[in-house]
Amino acid sequence: METGLTILKWSFCLSLVVVVSCAQAPAPWNPSNGMRPGTCDQYECPTYKLVEPGYGYEIRAYNSAAWMSTGPIPSPSMTQATKTGFHRLFSYIHGDNKRKEKLNMTAPVITQTTPRKSDYTVFFYLPKKNQQNPPEAEGLKVQRWKPSFVAVRQIGGYVTDEVAKEEVVALMASLHGTEWIAPIEKSKGKSPAYLVADYNPPFQSTARVTEILVPFDM
Repeated sequence: METGLTILKWSFCLSLVVVVSCAQAPAPWNPSNGMRPGTCDQYECPTYKLVEPGYGYEIRAYNSAAWMSTGPIPSPSMTQATKTGFHRLFSYIHGDNKRKEKLNMTAPVITQTTPRKSDYTVFFYLPKKNQQNPPEAEGLKVQRWKPSFVAVRQIGGYVTDEVAKEEVVALMASLHGTEWIAPIEKSKGKSPAYLVADYNPPFQSTARVTEILVPFDM
């Protein structure tokens, strides 16, 4: 009888250990299965077709779009360059342009980063009504992006330089063994330049959505 109680106690304790261990184990990251960031319910966002919601990545086919961009911003930090570029583009949409025209806010603000280089370009997605004829501004230029495939990894919180580097490595790792890795490495290499897309204003500290993007050719 005592032996039976002892076994029962150990079984109970083992069950508790398993439950607690499972509760504390971090859930594996998974993409949003095609759900756009909530910010896109409030602001215009670039349009795309979801090609594949994979495990740890999404493949999207973006439509062509016009973006207003800064020139290259020399900086030892991506986050500092993003802040500098965002302020310039924020002034632009509030009338600091040659037509003194105000533009609607959109999302995301994108920072282009290139491995082993310390300059960055920041992009603002132009609203649909301004896509064809956006107001010009000193120090800014329009870039028209052709339709393209993009590998995407969605993360949360504020993204530091180190986090961005880690997440692009994780994105590339998640693509190994898929049909996408060959065209990505052929057109972009094994350590590709990447984009960091921030969907939230800098002052928003909760429910933030950031994406790591690697455009590629098929």
